[in-house]
Amino acid sequence: MNVILPDQGIRVMEHGPGTVGTLLQELGINPLEVIVSRNGKLVPEQTVIGGNDEIRIVRIAHGG
Repeated sequence: MNVILPDQGIRVMEHGPGTVGTLLQELGINPLEVIVSRNGKLVPEQTVIGGNDEIRIVRIAHGG
């Protein structure tokens, strides 16, 4: 599974079937600060990922 991090770094990970939430926890990323897409579609934390998925993690810019 290819994981594209918020800093545009790419990490190839062996991640058996698991969830987006588990992946974010393993990477030390707060799920409230990012959105995640799997193969080009936005997905929630409960989505099961693994195999040949391409996961993109994008940091949310917020403020006022």
